[in-house]
Amino acid sequence: MRIHIKKLKIGDVLKTDIFNRQGLHVLAKKTKIRLEDIALLNKHSIKFVDVEGSVEDRIAREVFNGTERPLRVKPNYDKSLREYQAFFLEAIISGEIDRSKMEWTLMPLLEQLDEQKDVLTLLFSFQKEDETIYNHSLQVGLLSYYIAEWLGYPKSERFEICRAGYLHDIGKSRVRLSIRNRVGHLNDEEEKELQKHTSAGYQIIRNSLRDDTAALVALQHHEREDGTGYPLGVHKEKIHPYAQIVAVANEFISKTFVSAEQPKRNFSTVLQEMYELGFGKLNEKPVQALIHNLLPNMIGKKVQLSNGHIGEIILNNPMDFFRPLVKVKDAFIDLSKERSLDIREIIV
Repeated sequence: MRIHIKKLKIGDVLKTDIFNRQGLHVLAKKTKIRLEDIALLNKHSIKFVDVEGSVEDRIAREVFNGTERPLRVKPNYDKSLREYQAFFLEAIISGEIDRSKMEWTLMPLLEQLDEQKDVLTLLFSFQKEDETIYNHSLQVGLLSYYIAEWLGYPKSERFEICRAGYLHDIGKSRVRLSIRNRVGHLNDEEEKELQKHTSAGYQIIRNSLRDDTAALVALQHHEREDGTGYPLGVHKEKIHPYAQIVAVANEFISKTFVSAEQPKRNFSTVLQEMYELGFGKLNEKPVQALIHNLLPNMIGKKVQLSNGHIGEIILNNPMDFFRPLVKVKDAFIDLSKERSLDIREIIV
């Protein structure tokens, strides 16, 4: 079974010998994986390895800190993903989506979200190396649901906000494939075409679902409070509260996305950037809700530091939210004092 190294677990057994790009032997077949081995693989820029066992075996024994992992959510997650693909294809062909199918698409998944409080593990478990608009949209919908919960919205509104987040990029169905799937730089003309996805999404949702609020979220999720966003350049007071939440979720999911063209970024840096966007760009309430509710999720997480060492977050620093206390083997590293180090990755 071929998996990404961030999905490796302690005790996994390598199915084949591992060599780096220069042909240097890194790890032997039948090696039982340790934390040090994961760090070694990352050091040699090896992203995928073959391990023994089937997908079913792996799912059956997925645990995290002694509790069941969010993979029990996976069947409904994958179902919602497939249904979004169907909606997207329908929008490409006809410019509409089926209202009757949409009513029940997310409900089974949302029923499980209230049981799953470890949001970081949930989101990172479902990240894919071959990230698509479908996976991105579903993750934005899920994170929007949690942000709405943290802000005190009732369950009925959390569902509406989640659905709006799920559909926020449906307008990309009206954008050329070569543009909507590109991760790298777009020229000015291509960027203008891509930006039209907000208006296209507004029309698709409004015409198909008769849902003016979700349509407005699709239109406004790239607006910014200082008027620098698009498509209309409106200011804070004219951006719908649901769109403010989805904009925060969309920005966070985009910043943590990893691909060959967009390498993994330091997680501490991502949180810091989100915090700064809460001063004039994104609404400060959902930004603060995101940060202050993700931080407790970090306690007990295995992390890789920027020097390649693997450790565990022991304590958050109340004076410096983004630089916690990390235990590496028998040593304790206070990142608020060790300024040359950062958290590169949370390992789930």
